Amino acid sequence: MENKQQQEDTIDLGKLANIAIEHKKEIVAIIAGCTIVAAGISFVLPKQYESTTLVQTRSAGKDISGAAAMASMMGIGSSSSGSTTNYMELMKSRRVLEPIIDDMEWEDEKKKPEAADFAKKYLDIKNTKQTNLITVTAKGKTPEEAQKISQAVVDNFLTLQTDMNQQTQSLLVKFLESRIEEAKKDAEEARTRFAQYQQEHKVYSPDEQAKAAVAKMNAFDEALSDMQVQQKANQAKLEAVGAKLGDIRSSSKNYNINDNEIIMGLRQQIVAEQINLLALRERYTDEHPAVISSQEKLKKLNQSLSSEVNSIVASKYTTLNPTQASLIGEQANAEVSVAVAKASEEAIQARKAEKEKELEGFPKDVLEYLNLQRDTGIKEKIYTNLINQAEENKLKEAMESMDIQIIDAANLPDEDKPSAPRKKLITAIGLVLGYMLAFGYSLICYKKEN
Repeated sequence: MENKQQQEDTIDLGKLANIAIEHKKEIVAIIAGCTIVAAGISFVLPKQYESTTLVQTRSAGKDISGAAAMASMMGIGSSSSGSTTNYMELMKSRRVLEPIIDDMEWEDEKKKPEAADFAKKYLDIKNTKQTNLITVTAKGKTPEEAQKISQAVVDNFLTLQTDMNQQTQSLLVKFLESRIEEAKKDAEEARTRFAQYQQEHKVYSPDEQAKAAVAKMNAFDEALSDMQVQQKANQAKLEAVGAKLGDIRSSSKNYNINDNEIIMGLRQQIVAEQINLLALRERYTDEHPAVISSQEKLKKLNQSLSSEVNSIVASKYTTLNPTQASLIGEQANAEVSVAVAKASEEAIQARKAEKEKELEGFPKDVLEYLNLQRDTGIKEKIYTNLINQAEENKLKEAMESMDIQIIDAANLPDEDKPSAPRKKLITAIGLVLGYMLAFGYSLICYKKEN
């Protein structure tokens, strides 16, 4: 019985081949029929065309030096940064796609797709790995429609980003201006006190020894004014971002950011490097290699701090809105920056107090004169720096703030070369299917004869 079963299960390939030859007309008809049907289907299916736009996200990295370093460190004067993934998701948003959908012709208005369905069917948005390039490929029934969709997605996204950036800049300028008023008042009061002291004590210019001693304190005065500008500017940014977030209440306290061991370690390193840079500036100019090296180290430490804050927020906050997520990250970074600036200011003040002991040998009226003179200089510098930052943001607000650049505009596909249906592929599939059915037909004939 077992031998008989094995014989039944074993196929004699030679006999199968002979049967196929005997039924070659039927087999050829099956193969040809499947191929012809597949080819016919490929010609009947509606044509589809693809148009691609290549864009590049603007690099967030900037050369950090002087005031630019401070602005970059605080996030002031730069547009809202967003990851490439955020950009891709925003391109699929209703605000970007609904105008395109409304502008297209639909056989039945009731069947007009929602933005999410439209994105799945008509768009293929990809990011080239390890780059800041995004390809926006759109599908259409005609070459013109495909090109129009691809270009409209990028254009609408640029408009969206421009509106968002200008709104952010407007809020930031508004809150900066309130800080400017405060700084202006402080500067005016300092100037008045200084002028009154000069008149009352008849001290208008200290001797050369006093000037030389005070010149050594300039580095402290500049560092302190920078720290105060950072605090005021970041506080303005906090209020601007808070206004945009509306009812959402997020704070670095929610994530225990300032208590995080890594954050605390980075803060301590930044404060220590601020003091080191201060000591270097007492002896060297800003062009000295040691000063430049210290500035570069500070830049890297601040970048590490920002990255760590973003990681903590991303791990503890979930949102479906990428713009909202970006704002929350900015808010947390601003709060941490305020804390770092305050800690740096305290450390600089302590170091300054030590240095001021060297001035105790001067007459009291001269010492008071010098203190008032330096205080006036600090207040005026804070006022000037805040005005400069506000003006920079006003300029950015007036400009079209584009976060992406178009590298290759949407191409117009060749009408004779549609992307679908792929006729050769469909015909080849029909041919393969024909061979499979022919083989099955041969097996059936083989079984019947046995």
